[in-house]
Amino acid sequence: MTETTISTGPGPGQRLLDRIADIAIHVAVVALLGLVVVQGWQVFARYVINDSPSWTEPVTLLLLATAMSLGAACGVHTNRHFGFFLLHAYMGAGLRRVVDVFTQLVVAVLGGFIAFWSADLLLDGMDIKTAGANLPQSINYLPLAVGGALMLLFALNRAWKALHATAADADDAEGDR
Repeated sequence: MTETTISTGPGPGQRLLDRIADIAIHVAVVALLGLVVVQGWQVFARYVINDSPSWTEPVTLLLLATAMSLGAACGVHTNRHFGFFLLHAYMGAGLRRVVDVFTQLVVAVLGGFIAFWSADLLLDGMDIKTAGANLPQSINYLPLAVGGALMLLFALNRAWKALHATAADADDAEGDR
């Protein structure tokens, strides 16, 4: 009788993180599409109608911060952002695991700092209105705070996975979910 192994899929925690990352990347895509529409309207209004709207610049900055922050967080989730990928290929398995865990812990600390200080700046400027749009001046820090928190969460998950990786997992670690 041969021994067979049953491959189990990701657990409920991993599926939840995958779902959060999917939602975040969809929001980032919508923000990018919105940015294109808003900037298209800005150009049309300025050069065709000769009446440039004042709200397009602050809205564009918010959409850009959203796309950038959530996209970077999803890059952490899929292991395509913040890594030593070229150096990683020339390391032994033991050193590779140490570097993988260390890299993810550094990303987690950076994500925590981004989340904390962005939230602090967001709350600090909530009562100041943006020129040209009826938004708080500090609203651009909201996607940075969310993106930083997601980076922290995703990096801690990746550090846990790297710490508990088997030799077979280490061979195909780049870009996995």
